[in-house]
Amino acid sequence: MMRPIGQMQAEILDAMPLLDEVRVDFGDAIGSVLSRPVDARENLPGFDNAAVDGFAVISSDVTQTPVELDVIDDIAAGCLPSVPVIPGTASRIMTGAPVPAGSDAIVPVEDVEIAGENRVRILVPGRPGDNIRPAGGSVREGDRVFDAGLRLEATHVSVLASMGIRPLVRRRPVVAIMSTGDELVPPSTAVLDPGLIRDSNRTLVKGRLAELGAEVLDLGIVPDDAGAFGSALDEAVAHADAIITSGGVSMGAYDVVKMTLRERGTVEFLRVAMQPGKPLGFGAVDGVPFFGLPGNPVSVFVSFEQFVRPAILAMMGADRLFRDRVPGVLDDGVTTNPEKTVFIRVATGRNADGVWHAHQSGGQSSNVLSALAFADALAVVPVGAGRVDPGGAVELEMMRWPEAKNREEALGAR
Repeated sequence: MMRPIGQMQAEILDAMPLLDEVRVDFGDAIGSVLSRPVDARENLPGFDNAAVDGFAVISSDVTQTPVELDVIDDIAAGCLPSVPVIPGTASRIMTGAPVPAGSDAIVPVEDVEIAGENRVRILVPGRPGDNIRPAGGSVREGDRVFDAGLRLEATHVSVLASMGIRPLVRRRPVVAIMSTGDELVPPSTAVLDPGLIRDSNRTLVKGRLAELGAEVLDLGIVPDDAGAFGSALDEAVAHADAIITSGGVSMGAYDVVKMTLRERGTVEFLRVAMQPGKPLGFGAVDGVPFFGLPGNPVSVFVSFEQFVRPAILAMMGADRLFRDRVPGVLDDGVTTNPEKTVFIRVATGRNADGVWHAHQSGGQSSNVLSALAFADALAVVPVGAGRVDPGGAVELEMMRWPEAKNREEALGAR
């Protein structure tokens, strides 16, 4: 009996352990996931400062312009004012420098004229607060800045750096990958002998893992030999937080992967009600999560997106695990197996009315990598549909968008 895809996703997430918590430097934080919330320990900025190069003034002195003022100070960024601003005076000030006492506005340098030595003519009226960045205007002391579970991007890390807070995150996972099968040869092989194929699956999986910030332990191509596969498993278990294989999980008579794992670990070999990617192995080998993906490259991609990607993110403590889906229109229509959730590789575009339209990006057989290369979304045809007529409604899973949904939001809708 085939397992519903949503049920399989939930079972996998339930089985994933959380990785250890570590504190990292700012340069190493991008792509990691916060393990604890971050609260501001101080105001940001910490003092009122100038938003432009110009002159610090008292706004009531410049309500009627032009007006001339005495220049009494020159304040560079990183320096403190030497005197307060009093009526009839101004202080020259650089962007980022502290606003002197007494001043409540900054007049930009382009709105003034030099009227003589230590004298400035203000040409444009000013109002209280003009061009001043107030203390705490970005973040106030005690504010919740980021929640736990946030996957850090460069902009998040920049904020943390501005506050001097080295983040606590879940460490990056080490993921062992291998391709299995006597028919496989390295992708650098110039000329193929009959019956052999170049291994593209490890390149694909390695690239997807790199997007997640995982460290990859590449165990290469493992032949259809129980001893060789067992040795590769030993190395994976010793050094990795998760194991991914491709090939050897279907109903073939020479599937060494299944034969070996039946004697070791708690791996189940399942049929999931989806296409491509129906065969799936999942469980643990000596406590290390194991994903046995199919051998066809498109099946590998879809299975990775639906099962492995959210699982790795869950290990990292991420809140958002699944990519967004948007309603769209399938222009060319499709006939599918009504017993399965079917993923169609499509190229998308948005019309003037804001409606997403999609068309098949190429052949839909599970070995046609080119259609995947030209796709930016998967059109999702649910169980029971069987057919989408041209112009029919579909959900589009946007493959190049970041994760936007947590477990409840995604699986509750599936």
